[in-house]
Amino acid sequence: MAHEASPAGRTRQWYRPMRPRDRQEEHRASTPLELLFDLCFVVAVGQAAAQLHHALGEGHVGHGVLSFAMVFFAVWWGWLNFSWFASAFDTDDVPYRLATLVQIAGGLTVAAGVDRAFDGNYDVVVAGYVLLRLAAVVQWLRAARQSPETAKTAYAYAVGITVVQVLWIARLALPESLALASFLVLVLLEFAVPLLAESRAGTTWHPHHIAERYGLFTLIVLGETVLSATNAVKEGLAAGAHTGDLVSLAVAGLVLVFSMWWLYFDRPGHARLTRGDSLRTALSWGYGHYLIFGSAAAVGTGLELAVDFDSHHTALGGTATALAVTVPVAVFLLSVWLLHIGPTNECRPIAVGFPVAALLILGASFGPAPIHLTAVLAAGLVAVTVVATHGQRWAG
Repeated sequence: MAHEASPAGRTRQWYRPMRPRDRQEEHRASTPLELLFDLCFVVAVGQAAAQLHHALGEGHVGHGVLSFAMVFFAVWWGWLNFSWFASAFDTDDVPYRLATLVQIAGGLTVAAGVDRAFDGNYDVVVAGYVLLRLAAVVQWLRAARQSPETAKTAYAYAVGITVVQVLWIARLALPESLALASFLVLVLLEFAVPLLAESRAGTTWHPHHIAERYGLFTLIVLGETVLSATNAVKEGLAAGAHTGDLVSLAVAGLVLVFSMWWLYFDRPGHARLTRGDSLRTALSWGYGHYLIFGSAAAVGTGLELAVDFDSHHTALGGTATALAVTVPVAVFLLSVWLLHIGPTNECRPIAVGFPVAALLILGASFGPAPIHLTAVLAAGLVAVTVVATHGQRWAG
């Protein structure tokens, strides 16, 4: 049988034993299948952000934020687990691709159920989530059979994931009064599965590959934010809103997104992942990105609400509308600070600059032109990082 050579130098064939990938593999990059996975999952992110915009615009702040956080967990956790598994075991053969496509179908089902979830009915979201997670169980069972050295870890993942999925289904039968408490318990159980499984024998995920995967998803979420804000400005112009105000707001939003991009990618993500090479570091870095991804998506919603406020199409007041932008931006900055920089960083201007900028941005919510001031402060933090790190070369 003739085999086509892949870009990584591996032969492409319909079936390949699932063995742990080399953690030191050179030129490891995201595959077209992983990129397709990201693009399909960002559909669910967009749906969640759209429903958050709708809920906040009608003044249902608590319900909207809570529903967004719960739905976003399903999207993020499914994406995260696929990405780390692929980093350690991707075979790029037919069975692997088919199982991954089933996971994508599960993610799209989650996206289809977002509207119902914001109305309090999580049946479709749970169905999609369980589908994508059980497809992951199939992958773990395959790894357990074909990789004896990681069999205990793979079986621990398979059993743990399966048990938690049964509990997610059972949760649908609980009374509404237990909805939040049961959700939090199951989230903790989901978090515990990798912790317990990896403590047996760590999987061979690739630090540079994982950092690239997270970076690409950050880019896609920021792109969704730009799309949401652009559509909002377009609708505002069509509704007859003042052109000068909308153009000014659009420029501020663009500066803000550009600054978020710059600050996230200013430090290489793999530098923190390879520091100490510990399970604790990997889990805190991987789990912590829930706040980065979620806040980046929420910024787009906030910018949409700002356009709605200027065109008088929202129930929110001026301060509440400003907080819809400033709070997620502050969360984004603090999360990037904790995961990529750290409070003990030897470069004191940026070690202090991130939390100071976050506090100033929150304070801007109560002043004039809060969105514009937020953009100025974010751009100012970019300038501080450029000056403070001029000439430095990051390890890795």
